[in-house]
Amino acid sequence: MERKTKVHANNGQHDITITREFELPVELLFRAHVEPEIFEEWMTHEYGKTKVLKMETHKHGGFNFQTTDAKGNVVFSANGTIHDLVPNEKITRTFEMENTPFDVTLEFLQFESLTEDTSKLTMHIIYKTVDLRDQHLKMPFEWGMNMAHNRLQEIVSKLK
Repeated sequence: MERKTKVHANNGQHDITITREFELPVELLFRAHVEPEIFEEWMTHEYGKTKVLKMETHKHGGFNFQTTDAKGNVVFSANGTIHDLVPNEKITRTFEMENTPFDVTLEFLQFESLTEDTSKLTMHIIYKTVDLRDQHLKMPFEWGMNMAHNRLQEIVSKLK
């Protein structure tokens, strides 16, 4: 499987940049990140079902979602605060994975229209330390981002 989502990490730095171009108008790409029903659909996969518990898509709003396995056990939970949001342009937020050794990250999501039917997502993620960033990258992080973004492309294309 070709990895269309690219993760860029420079040695010794405490951040990463993730980029992906989508065959979607920027409005649909943005909606996939802020509308609970769409978000749940592309974040659900054969390993678990994702449920949005809170999605307040405004400045100083918050979000909370969790993924459960086939037996209903929570396998992943995340939350954060939205610090800034400009529709179809950007989301600035914190992101915390619960019950993990990882500290809160600061994320800058930029949504860019390339053409009428294509767009680009750039995520700049800042970790508290280089070590935490490197630990995260040792996990199947890039594989997971590609899987999620491939599902986003597949699911959201149906909304065109």
